Amino acid sequence: MNNKVLLENLRSIPDFPVPGINFRDVTTLFKNAECLQIMVDELYEIYKDKGITKIVGIESRGFVMASALAVRLGAGIVLCRKPGKLPAKTVQETYTKEYGTDTIEIHEDAITSDDIVLLHDDLLATGGTMKAALNLVNKFHPKKTYMNFLIELVNEGLNGRQIFGDEIEITTLIEV
Repeated sequence: MNNKVLLENLRSIPDFPVPGINFRDVTTLFKNAECLQIMVDELYEIYKDKGITKIVGIESRGFVMASALAVRLGAGIVLCRKPGKLPAKTVQETYTKEYGTDTIEIHEDAITSDDIVLLHDDLLATGGTMKAALNLVNKFHPKKTYMNFLIELVNEGLNGRQIFGDEIEITTLIEV
């Protein structure tokens, strides 16, 4: 989609968090009311006829748009968090990162087999965290699952989309 207003307001921070990384900062899109409205409207148009019943927001920037879109779609929101942040019994998924492992979790009663789920996060780079989130959601056997990112890094050789193959329909609002 690459909306011009979104691209113009997306901040890039060189060498953050480590040298050689060009960090894409979505907080500049969140703080701008016009950008926020554009993102909600574009996401709504993509998903309004898909029957979404739950949106899984990935910690923590994924919570922002997942919540806004859930309200617009009339769907519930499920928080996908790091261990120890959710108060009730959870289901976990551990995955490998560049330098070790990490774990994410959601409440064990968050999703049912009757749900149509949209997984949402701010950025697709290598895809590792979202792949773990997809594996976690698949444990609940929902009717259908979709995936969305605000930004997809396509010019940095990370090929994050390839980790999913043809397994799931993926949309992004901005490609950089």
